[in-house]
Amino acid sequence: MSVNEVVAGEPGGPAPATTEAAARPPSSLGREALRRLVRNPMAVVGMVLIAVFVLVAIFAPLIAPYSPTDNSWLDQVRPGQYPGPSAEHWLGIDPLGRDVFSRIIYGARQSLLIGVVSLALGAVAGIALGVLAGAFGGWVDTLVMRFVDIMLSVPGLLFAIAVAAMLGQSLTSVMIAIAVVNVPIFARLLRGEMLGQRGADYVLAARSLGISRSAIVFRHVLPNSFTPVIVQGTLTLALAIVEAAGLAFLGLSGSDPSAPEWGRMLTDAQETLTSAPMLAIYPGLAIVLAALGFTLVGESLREALDPKFRR
Repeated sequence: MSVNEVVAGEPGGPAPATTEAAARPPSSLGREALRRLVRNPMAVVGMVLIAVFVLVAIFAPLIAPYSPTDNSWLDQVRPGQYPGPSAEHWLGIDPLGRDVFSRIIYGARQSLLIGVVSLALGAVAGIALGVLAGAFGGWVDTLVMRFVDIMLSVPGLLFAIAVAAMLGQSLTSVMIAIAVVNVPIFARLLRGEMLGQRGADYVLAARSLGISRSAIVFRHVLPNSFTPVIVQGTLTLALAIVEAAGLAFLGLSGSDPSAPEWGRMLTDAQETLTSAPMLAIYPGLAIVLAALGFTLVGESLREALDPKFRR
């Protein structure tokens, strides 16, 4: 027997490593996921992009040097010649004599508003349908899922264009159009998760104890099925920003052509692609970075919450 084993076995000796590990409290799923999320470089990059995006949207009046609709510099614009970046205008002037940097800054506020509101509307409606299908099953499940299948049979962007065109040119119609497209995504996802949880041991135990169906659904099944919905929400928010820019590019975002919106800025820059391509690159880059931030966080969150990725 070695000296270490003898000392470890004595009352005054150091405790074995196994005893110390056993005495350590188990880490919760949330803490473990957060720790892995913070250690993931892609998640950190995504969170930084999101933080910059949110801060710019909130403090746009303090960051932007000019009003996004101020066209006081129209006299500096010549046909085919547009003033580029300068000390006074960091990103130059657009064809209507407005400061491009100020419009990019205020465009973040518009995109964040559309993305968050459309996500909230689509998630609430989709979760309601998913709970109906997953909790009741039978003919209710069949009816709900056939309705969802009909919605999914139309391409998402085409569906959004049809809804926005039917409701008219306004910011509200764009939010509703994007929300309608997201409803079947959340409904199918939550319904599938709830169906997978219904046969779990804790559900069978709750039924054997006489707990009502509503209590089992809302206290046990639904909370355990909600993690994929949260992950999908971050990914859908990135898609909502891109779809909002696409609808604005098609002229469906509102009746005010001077409103600062990244998609509308792309529309205004079509005539200047040869003479001033940066007027299209700036808003396009803003859309890509905002969507990339939410996508990186969503994918990293999915890996952090997936048990297969645990060590």
